[in-house]
Amino acid sequence: MKFIKIFSAALVALTIGTASFAQKTVMVGGAPMLPTKNIVENAANSKDHTTLVAAVKAAGLVETLQSAGPFTVFAPVNAAFDMLPAGTVATLLKPENKAMLAGILTYHVVAGNFNAAAVLKMIKAGGGKAEIKTVAGGTLTATKKGKKVMLTDEKGGVATVTIANVLQSNGVIHVIDRVLLPK
Repeated sequence: MKFIKIFSAALVALTIGTASFAQKTVMVGGAPMLPTKNIVENAANSKDHTTLVAAVKAAGLVETLQSAGPFTVFAPVNAAFDMLPAGTVATLLKPENKAMLAGILTYHVVAGNFNAAAVLKMIKAGGGKAEIKTVAGGTLTATKKGKKVMLTDEKGGVATVTIANVLQSNGVIHVIDRVLLPK
């Protein structure tokens, strides 16, 4: 119940705060991320997200991430995928592993539009950490270390948000430096 109250408060804060961010264009992977384009359209233009885009296509999630949403996506860069054990990405991209790949990718997606201010408010309301339920059904734990937001997955892996508030027509992307893994 507390989790629902925190998310509700964050959603109200997001609704109030969104107007000031509405037209902000952020550069990611050498390309402008236009707030008028959806998550897939923008990610496809980022040279830092080619592995993520290939994985989204292989998992059959393009249509979902182009829908109205809104979604909050914690988007790992190519270098994050490169940190996985050798052969992992190639194995996940095989058609027979589509369900596993979709599970990992949707573990990076949260239903709703949560900008950095909303996430920070959730962390504060949670006494220094916020448990965030993902579309995959797992939980990410958000904390703050200095001025950075850190996300801890269910296996203990930690990712740092390196670029926050990349606004999309159907949500927001926060760029991260590690791939998050469900249990």
